[in-house]
Amino acid sequence: MCGIVGYVGKKRVVPVILEGLKRLEYRGYDSAGVAYLENNSLVKYRCEGKLANLEAMMDEAYLSPSHIGIGHTRWATHGAPTEDNAHPHSDSTGKLVIVHNGIIENYYSLREELKAKGHTFSSETDTEVLVHLIESFLEKDLVLAVRQALELVDGSYAIGVFWSEMPDTLVAARNQSPLVLGVHDEIGSFMASDIPALLPYTKRVVFLEDGDLAVITEKGNTVFSIHTGEQVERKETVIEWNAAMAEKAGFRHFMLKEIFEQPQAITNTVSGRINPETGEINIPEINLSGDELAAVKRIFLVACGTSWHAALVAKYWIEKWARVPVEVDIASEFRYRNLLVDENVLTIAISQSGETADTLAGIRLAKELGSKVLTICNVVGSTMTREADGTIYTHAGPEIGVASTKAFTSQLAALFLFALFLAERKNTVDAEKRIELAKALIDIGPTIEKELPVIQEQIASLIESFYDCRDFLFIGRGLNFPIALEGALKLKEISYIHAEGYAAGELKHGPIALIDKEMPILSLVPKDSVYQKVISNVEEIKARQGRIILIGSRGDTQLSTLTDDVIYLPVIAEEMNPILYTIPAQLLSYEIAARRGCDVDQPRNLAKSVTVE
Repeated sequence: MCGIVGYVGKKRVVPVILEGLKRLEYRGYDSAGVAYLENNSLVKYRCEGKLANLEAMMDEAYLSPSHIGIGHTRWATHGAPTEDNAHPHSDSTGKLVIVHNGIIENYYSLREELKAKGHTFSSETDTEVLVHLIESFLEKDLVLAVRQALELVDGSYAIGVFWSEMPDTLVAARNQSPLVLGVHDEIGSFMASDIPALLPYTKRVVFLEDGDLAVITEKGNTVFSIHTGEQVERKETVIEWNAAMAEKAGFRHFMLKEIFEQPQAITNTVSGRINPETGEINIPEINLSGDELAAVKRIFLVACGTSWHAALVAKYWIEKWARVPVEVDIASEFRYRNLLVDENVLTIAISQSGETADTLAGIRLAKELGSKVLTICNVVGSTMTREADGTIYTHAGPEIGVASTKAFTSQLAALFLFALFLAERKNTVDAEKRIELAKALIDIGPTIEKELPVIQEQIASLIESFYDCRDFLFIGRGLNFPIALEGALKLKEISYIHAEGYAAGELKHGPIALIDKEMPILSLVPKDSVYQKVISNVEEIKARQGRIILIGSRGDTQLSTLTDDVIYLPVIAEEMNPILYTIPAQLLSYEIAARRGCDVDQPRNLAKSVTVE
């Protein structure tokens, strides 16, 4: 959510800022702006809408000799997406400027106090309050003024600030909102809300932590504590991603590219962690001893959105193989009930970005209550990975499309790994079965790679009959019920078709009232332990003339007697069906959205990383 880019160094600042903002478009935004210094005067461009609108305003600015500036893409929280509300925001002198991600929760009382002192405001944002608050403390020391202002602030923030009286310095600070610094010895220093903005220029980064303030100059950065003013050490990390990994590589959209990257992403998640001959699982970054894992009496899986669906699948796996009771919570609800969490509970947080605000808040509460915390995450060095006791990285690579695809299937792979790992530690699965399950996980990536073109071809023949529907139902049972939820979420996210996922057995408890000859229903019917139950549900749909799409097992001749619209998948180990059956659900949603002309990679109102509650 929202994007920040800042730079000070030898290069012209405007091209650097705009390039960085383009690489953060995946986060979702509705307005944009850039500010820089030229001849010690502040120059600012802002507009509502996409970056293309901003670029059209800034033709001459590309030639500016300025070497310091900040830029922002805003996802509206306080105030509509208008030019006045767009970042950057300035103080009353026009010399101080700020960009901000997060929410200042006590902005209203601060604004009233500042108004009483003579400050006037031109926007509805909480951010403008913050820049005026800094101004109220500013005399000669920008760093001190920022520190003093932030001590009065309640809420979350990642900020970038500069002042025309200190024309060679950026100041950055963070609390509960991600911010990363980029380091390059020759061309200068960078700051951004996410790594992709930095990759064209450097792979050397420093992750700021909550309560950090960084002073950034062309020669490097120094990090201090906001609260004490003392210098703190933050280690430098080298990122393995490269800029080319964030390009479309010939695909129409990032989402399609990322769907086709799933075999490699799953293989990356599994690689080096399984001994196929013994079935032994090795995940040293979990950082929990065998005794600690053996002592676990219950597990809480905490996540949002797509990651929550991964958790629902993992509940089946963990309870079946490790024999530990599992509760699955939506993170935004987790901390608002009386949690029965103690030292015998393991809390597992699942997040692609590792910065999801609700999930972070949940694990912090779990830790306070005595729980050990493990996180499943894709981003090295993210806040969640630093605060957890241990991490299982998914190694999926950067995911640019807002609607998650390869992050989801990689999370499933990581969660299956954990289920086997825990089962091994608790001695609840014998070696023979562990080898069988490990082999199934190793094989799923190559299987998907082989089937992807076949699945895409099958789906291409379906979409003309379904792309203009207003509603859609997805149903499944057992391990595939969460995949029905995920399929419905993908369709509604990117095509704006109203879609709902249901447990197939729940049809008679309400949803069956919706079924008529206009209603499409996609059913997941692999040849598994609940196959006949799902077939019975499909028969009920057919009797009410519902428009049926089936995704089932190759060689199952019964499916074609129920509908002409069947997508066939290979028969594999039942435990791996959730990963395999996700693929056609993703591709169906993608092809329908593309056929409808939707903005697949940046669906309206959505953001990639939800860093506010």
